[in-house]
Amino acid sequence: MSANKHEYVNRPRKHIFLNNLLGGLAWGLGATIGLSIIIAVLGIIGNHIGFIPFIGDFVSNTLNSVLQNNPQLVK
Repeated sequence: MSANKHEYVNRPRKHIFLNNLLGGLAWGLGATIGLSIIIAVLGIIGNHIGFIPFIGDFVSNTLNSVLQNNPQLVK
């Protein structure tokens, strides 16, 4: 058991860096894929219950209001 601890402590920095880099990349990729699946499922559910047109109308009304109050944004 103590041999394993000794090997872990005395690993070269290159191996520790590479291990942490790969772990971070895997975590980021997993989080991205998981979030995209959750958003896709919520979008499908929202589409089936008719919630998506409400969001589109809200964004359209907000955009029109911003553009009417700030005509310099349209160039």
